[in-house]
Amino acid sequence: MSRLVIDLDRSRPPVNMVDGFSLEMTAKDTEALQVAAPGIPPGTLIAVTFLPGEDFAARVAAAKLVRDLGFEPMPHFSAREIRSSAEFEDYLRAVTAEAGVRRCFVVAGDAGVPKGPFYDSGALIASGVFERCGVEAIGIGGHPDGHPHMTEEQCWQVLEAKCDEIRRRGMAPSIVTQFVFDAERVLSWLESLRARGIGAPVRLGVPGPAGIKTLMRFAARCGVGASTSVLAKYGISIGKLFGTAGPDNLVDEIRCGMGPQHGLVELHFYPFGGMKKTVAWINEYNRSR
Repeated sequence: MSRLVIDLDRSRPPVNMVDGFSLEMTAKDTEALQVAAPGIPPGTLIAVTFLPGEDFAARVAAAKLVRDLGFEPMPHFSAREIRSSAEFEDYLRAVTAEAGVRRCFVVAGDAGVPKGPFYDSGALIASGVFERCGVEAIGIGGHPDGHPHMTEEQCWQVLEAKCDEIRRRGMAPSIVTQFVFDAERVLSWLESLRARGIGAPVRLGVPGPAGIKTLMRFAARCGVGASTSVLAKYGISIGKLFGTAGPDNLVDEIRCGMGPQHGLVELHFYPFGGMKKTVAWINEYNRSR
């Protein structure tokens, strides 16, 4: 069923944990998206990443394809990769004009030194360009496993400040987390988030089914930590890095632990093992639950 993704309140209760899921893709994943598209519900939110080495034309084309296929594009903006204010605004105007973009996601980016005038995602938000271009909602990152360059308290303060600034500018904030392995940790993080009065909708990052070596590689790159016991519960044995693992146990644990105290939560899938495989897993989970 298609839904208006800018309306961040549900008009009906979720059917199960994968109801209302979102996906992530790179500009190079256009063919994979077209193959997987028949299994993706209309209106599904699909984030288009901002990776070094991809040009703006490819990102615009990917966002336009998402829209043309009947989904909702949410392009990423990586602050430290943007070389000038003009480059930022030109890209944003292109995706709003050609792909009907209404939602965007902002990150600082991995570069140690900014390539242009924007040091972090807060600088992009404060620029005024998003609301000037008609953007209605801004996604920001959440870090249940912590942030390598900030204390836990600093993470909360930055998250609160960004949500407040987005609202002050007439847009709706939402939070998309790094992918996680530990359901207990992410549920505790959600409770802390709500206890601090942050009511923004949250999309919990979930890795799609993938080879165990692939999952561990992305975990190391993204700073996602987990104990041996948590990994074992997920289906990963440190001594046996062959084979594949899916998020069945993780999603079931999140589902069983969810309550009203966690607020509005949906899942965001990182298709490390491929778009088609991730969408197939989601549909099988939907059928079985």
